[in-house]
Parts: sequence; structure tokens; C-alpha cells
Amino acid sequence: MSLQPALSAKAIPAARRRSLASLLSGAQGPLIGLVLLCVVFALTTNVFLTLRNALNVVDQVTTLGILALGMTGVIIIGGIDLSVGSILALSIMVLGWLPQQYGVPFPLALLLCILTGGLCGIVNGLLVTRARLPAFIATLTMMSVARGLANITTDGQQVVGYPDWFTALATERHLGILSATVGLFVALSLGAWVFLRYRATGRSLYAIGGSAEVARLAGIPVRKLTVAVYAASGLLAGVAAAVMAARLDSSQPSAGLGYELDAIAAVVIGGASLSGGIGSIAGTVVGVFIIGVLHNGLNLVGISPFIQQVVIGVVIAVAVTFDTLRRKA
Repeated sequence: MSLQPALSAKAIPAARRRSLASLLSGAQGPLIGLVLLCVVFALTTNVFLTLRNALNVVDQVTTLGILALGMTGVIIIGGIDLSVGSILALSIMVLGWLPQQYGVPFPLALLLCILTGGLCGIVNGLLVTRARLPAFIATLTMMSVARGLANITTDGQQVVGYPDWFTALATERHLGILSATVGLFVALSLGAWVFLRYRATGRSLYAIGGSAEVARLAGIPVRKLTVAVYAASGLLAGVAAAVMAARLDSSQPSAGLGYELDAIAAVVIGGASLSGGIGSIAGTVVGVFIIGVLHNGLNLVGISPFIQQVVIGVVIAVAVTFDTLRRKA
């Protein structure tokens, strides 16, 4: 009788450890790398470990993080999406263009901004599943079209000025720490993690990435899920556009330039395989912070932005190499 409470007390820490291991599944290696990066920059600059700088890093990675969540699903099914940066640009221009040119109420323009991203994602999915284009070509096409349309809307000019309540979403810190946009990223990350880990549809994405034909024979609606994954990636690009607009208080047709490569890099650094079937939200979030910490730390140290591109390229190569060696072992 007296042993039961003791056993229960011992079981509680074990259960917590299992829960933590489940949450960080697939992200342990990248997490170690992130910690090492933080240690290096903490030793090289006194500013890095301040609360203000930490909050700055979190704010800076929010847009990239939301894009990377959608990219995670695409890479898990064995696809690729080169258009998310351009979709972000088109969506953010829709957000600024509609109220300015046609007097559309801002809340409606915000909804249309997000839906524009989702529509572009659906087109990507249909090009891959119906037109049978390789994902690389389909999304490369959308990348060019969306970027062109983003410039056409305002003839390449930026749109400045949004309602105060909208910009406050990115600038006002609740409890002195988190803004609403950061909270949105956290909520989306948790939702995506639960979906991939505990929902049957989420698990089906891994089966498609492992072998689309085997998944089809097993009764998984491969085409429908593929379109849905690309639609989700586009929709999240629209959400990221709204977050960027709130943070910058402007819309620019050059927005999101190169973000698709950073999103892919974050997912790969986080442990996903470009051949499909492997990846995790926890790993992606850690990968996003690795890129954010690299940019922030190198800026604080005074490293040129051009050299930063080289460093991030080397980090990607090292991450993929270690991942390949680990899988062979």
C-alpha cells in the first residue's frame, strides 16, 4: 500500500521525460547545434545574451518560421516549393493594393491576402498532380508569375501605412515579452506538430514521401493530400505576408526575396530529407532559429552580409552531410 505513492512519484518525471522526448523527436541534433551557436556568440559579444537581443531574434524569425512550417509538409511528401517567397510578395501587395486602389475595407483585404496565398498553393498542387509537372518546375513557374504580378499591381512601387491596430500586432509586447505575431507562430507550430504526429492524415504525409505508389495502393488519397499540402504552404505564405506587413508597416514587391531558400534550408537543417518521408516540426523550428541566430550573431560580430551567405551555405552542407552519414549508419 505504501509503495504506490512512491511508484507514482517516480513515474511522473519519467512521463515528463517521455513527453519532452516526443516533442523534440528528430530535433535533438539540430538543438545541440543551436546551443553550441549560442555559446559561441555569447563568448564573442556581450550583447547576444541580453533579453532585448533575444526578443529581436524571435521577432526576426517569425515570418521565416511560418513559411518553413508549410515547407516542412511539402518536403515530407517528397516535393519542393520554390514559390513561397514570391507568393508572400504577391499576397503582401494585395494587402496594400486593394485598400489603396479600390477602398476595400482592411479586414477584408487581410482575408484576401491570405486567400491569395492559398489560391497560388492550390495552383501549384494542381500543376504537380494534374499537369504532372515536376514540383521543381511547377513551383519555379509560380515563383516567376507571382513575383511578376506583385510588381504589376503597383508598377513596382511600395505601399506604406496600415491601421495602428494592425501594426500593433507586431510591435506591442504582451507581458513585456511576446507580440501577437510571435504568439501566432507559436500556435501554428504547435498545431502543425499535433497534426503531423497524432492525426492519421498527418501520418499519411510520411507514407506519401516514402513511396507515393505504395501509399496510393494502401488507400491514401495521394493527389488530394498533395494538393492540400501545397495549398497549406501557400496559405501560410499569405499569413507570413500579413505578419511581415504588420512588422514593416509597408508592402513591397521585393518582399520575401530569397525566403524560399531560407525556408528550405531551415527544414533541411532541422533534419528533414529532401527525398521525402522524414521531417518534423520541432526540427524545423530549431532550424529556423539556427538561421536566425546565425544572422543575428554574425551581424553583432560585424561579419559582412556576403560572408554570412557563405557561412549559411556551409552550415546547410554540413547538416545534410551529417544527416546522410547518420542514415547510412
